[in-house]
Amino acid sequence: MTESVRSYTPERAREEEADESETAESEELNCPECGGQLATDTEHGETVCQDCGLVVDEDSIDHGPEWRAFDSKEKDQKSRVGAPTTNMMHDKGLSTNIGWQNKDAYGNSLSSRQREKMQRLRTWNERFRTRDSKERNLKQALGEIDRMASALGLPDNVRETSSVIYRRALDEDLLPGRSIEGVATSALYAAARQAGTPRSLDEISAVSRVEKDEIARTYRYIVRELKLEIQPADPESYVPRFASDLGLSDEAERRARQLLKNAKEQGVHSGKSPVGLAAAAVYAASLLTNEKVTQSEVSDVANISEVTIRNRYHELLEAEEAVQLP
Repeated sequence: MTESVRSYTPERAREEEADESETAESEELNCPECGGQLATDTEHGETVCQDCGLVVDEDSIDHGPEWRAFDSKEKDQKSRVGAPTTNMMHDKGLSTNIGWQNKDAYGNSLSSRQREKMQRLRTWNERFRTRDSKERNLKQALGEIDRMASALGLPDNVRETSSVIYRRALDEDLLPGRSIEGVATSALYAAARQAGTPRSLDEISAVSRVEKDEIARTYRYIVRELKLEIQPADPESYVPRFASDLGLSDEAERRARQLLKNAKEQGVHSGKSPVGLAAAAVYAASLLTNEKVTQSEVSDVANISEVTIRNRYHELLEAEEAVQLP
């Protein structure tokens, strides 16, 4: 008994632990049912037996990136640390900002001398972020785009697209002779139409710092010079916003869309303002579904005169009658 205890050395213990771990690994690599080989399906996150098809493990966590790369160059381009870059900032979000809170890392307030020092650092940081006139121009324009997009309730994809359009206009030297605000507003107007969330010129000019005529003139110039492919505004794209602002039901919204489709079949929409047609369709649909709203309310929401709504309203009803006739 004494000899057996003495022969159980630390080396022997390590050997037994290694044997046990190898046995456990072999059990993990083999199917518990048939002993077959296991294969990992990374696409579905499952570990499956190749022989009997038993799913041994599922919902495994993928620790890799969410993107795919097919060569080293693409991998270097897609690899990133921190927040993704964005065109909505003049430096694409790569610079550092000094926070405005006058507190240290522990949340304690800074002394008056430290506050003065941090303020000087913020000032110099802002100066270094815009190195030349082009970057200052871009910073002002992108800030203007963000302000107007927020006032109009436009999503981030529209802001991103409008930032790209403005950058292209700046790179192709289209700004001389035109105001920064005018080109920024035109870029936002074009991006909203491209994304299928258009805003009328009246709505755009209401939040812009330039006149409606200048916006229209600059918009046509940018579209022509940059060769932007922008389809004519569809009246149906205005319907959801108008119906939501007026508190109408889904049924009334569907009825308004149907009225506009019938008008297109009859060619009524040709040469007409899409905003006016959409406003008239929403007004007509509200009457047809017994959710009565006044012409004045629709006029306020769509920023269209009541006379225009009445004229388009009669044309839509005539088109509806023409479609229903055999």
